[in-house]
Amino acid sequence: MNRIGYILAGVGLLALAGIVYSQKNPNYQQSLYVKTVLKSDSPNIGTNGPITKISVGKIPIFPLNLPTGFVIHIFAVGLGTARDLQFSPGGTLLVSNPDAGNVYALPDKNNDGVADSVRTVISGENRPHGLAFYQGKLFIAEVDKVVRYSWNETTLTATKEKVLFSLPENLDHNNRTIVFDSTGRLFVSVGSTCNVCNESSIFSGTIVVSDSNGNNPTVFAKGQRNAPFMQINPTSGEPWATGMGRDYLGDNLPPDEINIVKQGGDYGWPNCYGNKVPDYTFNPGANCSNTISPIYEIPAHNAPLGLVFINSVQFPKDWQGDLLVAYHGSWNSSAPVGYKVVHLKVSGNTITNSDDFITGFIPAGALTGANSFGRPVDLTFDSKGNLYLSDDKTGNIYIVQKSI
Repeated sequence: MNRIGYILAGVGLLALAGIVYSQKNPNYQQSLYVKTVLKSDSPNIGTNGPITKISVGKIPIFPLNLPTGFVIHIFAVGLGTARDLQFSPGGTLLVSNPDAGNVYALPDKNNDGVADSVRTVISGENRPHGLAFYQGKLFIAEVDKVVRYSWNETTLTATKEKVLFSLPENLDHNNRTIVFDSTGRLFVSVGSTCNVCNESSIFSGTIVVSDSNGNNPTVFAKGQRNAPFMQINPTSGEPWATGMGRDYLGDNLPPDEINIVKQGGDYGWPNCYGNKVPDYTFNPGANCSNTISPIYEIPAHNAPLGLVFINSVQFPKDWQGDLLVAYHGSWNSSAPVGYKVVHLKVSGNTITNSDDFITGFIPAGALTGANSFGRPVDLTFDSKGNLYLSDDKTGNIYIVQKSI
């Protein structure tokens, strides 16, 4: 056998060993594949749409499990309490860090699936959380106000133009989220000031709506204890929101929620929860007959945050229009629950099934949420169908892609 023959035989034996090992160790299979891809200079993927390349970013140091056919890498690090994700009109990813009072831009000009740098867009503001672009302007929801900025894609800088309107400031449920519908209506979720109470401000525990200039902000829907994230359903044009139930009713009550936000709707809090269930521990005379039930109930304390409707050539055809939702994870549960990203099957205005999409943010058998490796927050897609996920415990942004 000549030298080339020996080399080919050796490669074959290594490949066979890798296959045998990966069958016994499922988590190894993803790492083996990714390392092979990086050595082959990141082949193109996405044969039915825009061409992209597998990220050259590092693999997370803790094992994250995804369905066969997907890989995950680290897009950016060191972002503190990385929360809301939003792409600029020019395709630059922005992320908010409420604890630091900052918003960062994460350009990837060479398209290698890793942020080139971290650029501070704004700093020292009052818990900026929700981000949205409309007609080229950047809108940021802080805990006490909604602010409009001019946006410069070349320099990745924002200049404050106007405070649109004020919001009631509070220490609990203080991460505001903002979205625009196709008509230019601006929606802001305003969390409650407490676990369960009667609020002093009519805006607390609601979804507020105004026009794109912030004129005449009014309550669009009430009874939303904490609707931390919203998305506009691209089919119906309606806001869909995650919802967190109250604490201290045990491990199984009340459910967390997915809600379709209807104008004038009452979603129950503080007197009711779930499917018109009276919270007699708070209000013995509660009447829930006129409240709106969630379209989907999530087991208590999973803490759903970011949600995104799937529109990506990298995802299966029968997943298009479905939801991916980040379960941030519990704090008020005897055993930790959540800490994952789930795929929810959407059929019209109903959700018919749930299955895990990304797991591994907490080790099996962990006794408390403090043992978690990370906590998923928000999700968004870019124009090439790559999925991005923020993690406010590690400060990472991950990129999820089709592997073949």
